[in-house]
Amino acid sequence: MPHFIIDCSENIVLNNSPEDIMQIVYDAAESTELFNKGDIKVRINPFKYYNIGNTKSDFVHVFGNIMEGRTPIQKGNLSKCIISELKLMFPDVPIISMNIRDFDKKSYCNKMMV
Repeated sequence: MPHFIIDCSENIVLNNSPEDIMQIVYDAAESTELFNKGDIKVRINPFKYYNIGNTKSDFVHVFGNIMEGRTPIQKGNLSKCIISELKLMFPDVPIISMNIRDFDKKSYCNKMMV
């Protein structure tokens, strides 16, 4: 169920394998044991055009979308775990960040539910 969408500057995927980046996020999320094996989904969006404080500094930002019900401590641990791994992979990237949003159980639907 959880979806992790990685937005990043294009240089990130030009200098590193997108598959390796996505796997780092997948493995870090799985290591928290908050999700069932095989349920984690990861995608990456490299941006050619962006503006960060009028610079072209490289960046990585992960949007975590998870089903509601996790505690703030669990969500904080998830963010720290993923960011720690990305920081190891990208020690020279100045901006590495993440936020987590909850899906509302009442409004969430997928094709298996219809």
